Amino acid sequence: MSSQPFAQGRSGGGHHTPPPKLRPEDVPDKAVSLRRIGRLFIPYRVRLGLLLGLIVLGSVLSIATPFLLREAVNKGILKHDLTLLSWLVGGMIALAVITGVIGVAQTWISNQVGQRVMHDLRAAVYAHLQRMSLAFFTRTRSGEVQARIAYDIGGIDDVVTSTATSTVSTVATVTATVVAMFALSWRLTVFSLILLPFFVWLTRRVGNERRRIQSVRQGRLADMSTLVEESLSVSGILLGKTMGRSQELVGRFSSESSELADLEVRARMAGRWRMASVQMSFAIMPAAVYWYAGYNISHSHNPISIGTIVAFTALQTRLLFPMQQLLSVGLEVQTSLALFGRIFEYLDLPVDIVERPGARELHDVRGDVRLTGVSFRYAPESPWTLQEIDAEIPAGTRTALVGETGSGKTTLAYLVARLYEPQQGSVSIDGVDIRDLTLDSLAANVGLVSQETYLFHSSIRENLRFACPEASDGEIEDAARAAQIHDLISSLPDGYDTPVGERGYRFSGGEKQRMAIARTVLRNPPVLILDEATSALDNETERAVQQALDDLARGRTTIAIAHRLSTIRDADQILVLDAGRIVERGDHDELVQLGGRYATLLSGAEVGDDQAIASMFRRT
Repeated sequence: MSSQPFAQGRSGGGHHTPPPKLRPEDVPDKAVSLRRIGRLFIPYRVRLGLLLGLIVLGSVLSIATPFLLREAVNKGILKHDLTLLSWLVGGMIALAVITGVIGVAQTWISNQVGQRVMHDLRAAVYAHLQRMSLAFFTRTRSGEVQARIAYDIGGIDDVVTSTATSTVSTVATVTATVVAMFALSWRLTVFSLILLPFFVWLTRRVGNERRRIQSVRQGRLADMSTLVEESLSVSGILLGKTMGRSQELVGRFSSESSELADLEVRARMAGRWRMASVQMSFAIMPAAVYWYAGYNISHSHNPISIGTIVAFTALQTRLLFPMQQLLSVGLEVQTSLALFGRIFEYLDLPVDIVERPGARELHDVRGDVRLTGVSFRYAPESPWTLQEIDAEIPAGTRTALVGETGSGKTTLAYLVARLYEPQQGSVSIDGVDIRDLTLDSLAANVGLVSQETYLFHSSIRENLRFACPEASDGEIEDAARAAQIHDLISSLPDGYDTPVGERGYRFSGGEKQRMAIARTVLRNPPVLILDEATSALDNETERAVQQALDDLARGRTTIAIAHRLSTIRDADQILVLDAGRIVERGDHDELVQLGGRYATLLSGAEVGDDQAIASMFRRT
């Protein structure tokens, strides 16, 4: 399945889409440990203990009624003892009321526990994903991540809230009922349960089949979620309309939805004929018991009493329905194991950027940044993105990173913010390896303004305050003034309470960029990383914002990735990267006199992939 909504998809025409086949990669390789699932309930063991007590009490009370019924038939009705009959009937009514109250209490406790387990899983998956490095999200579809949290965890709702409790309750009821049946007549009991092992085996086979189908179904749900998330976003709609691909996207979505519908039918029909045979057998068994009881009364020297037969058939009715329910629950549990497998798969993802034991806070930061022997690549089998990088960036200086597209500029800067982890070498701030710092301390001291501005779908004020939750309204406005965006915000009818729209699409690229700069100003970090922070601005706005950035950068360590001469020429140090290595270093004048790679780019003799920098230099 393609993860790109605009890639060539299946036709959305009128031909019938065949049911999708199970693929080996869709089925989890590892069996889900029931013990691991059980550990999810450990924090709620007190409430589970109370629930178990109610279940046992309800099961014991439920099997008392048939014994009262036997006495009511043999002694109350057949011997015309109305007083005893009244007491026995009153006892049966009281038992019905008590078991009803117990059932309500069971439902309340089980839903409380189940929903807390659901909350714990959602929070655990979200928190774990927050700890993943940037590299994980660059190779993972956002729709896939959303599907794991929404569909997979949502799919186990019934299992952890009602199914688990009903399973325990049903097992207790079946166990108590079988004991009571043996107490009434072991002969009738053996006759009734002779086919039970076969039913259990049959149910397990059906459950395994449904589990495989469920795994494929969840994968297709993730595919469809990705398609919706990408193609119905503002950018997706804009691209689809301008490229004339709207109808093709509609056809692709229709095809995905059709396959999902076929999978739903397969999941619901899996083993249906086999389960129908089980249900028919359960319906036939009471009639067979009556026949066996009649044969026993006619031919046995120790016949079964009428009251025992009536009580036994009442117990058998109580047994067959829970037994059928238990087999169905078994199918649901088997199906849910596929969902647990997908959830645990995300929880088991290794976190490649973690705090070391005893990680420290960084205080009174000067801003000396040093990279020593740093090498980095995105995957073990991929070529090196950066190789043997040695660089010293003194506190309070501005360093510009220059190079063709793909030379490793952004990766190098992101290593300083520890968004990636080098496979070799180290990055330090004020002589302290950043791997020895707490992640919060590093984030507080290293600020990043990226060329890809992201704004939440909330107000301008909330977007700016995201950088510093304790900031006052006055501080927010001061930051906006520094980023040359305050006047524009104040002119809006709702001012700072104006919603920015999804991904900030109510504002231009330059306006969003200035809001992002305001966020960084508000955070006030001693080390700044500017990843083409003014790339989306026109010349006039760029000059104003660049002045604000210059004011902000004064006395701070700044690492700037830019194609514009205004952000390069005045740098204290320029690092020229080529194929992941630093090939030249020095200030603007030194590198021009050197006549090397930088001078070549400056003169425009070799534009390569980085046409912007050469054209900017030519204009000057």
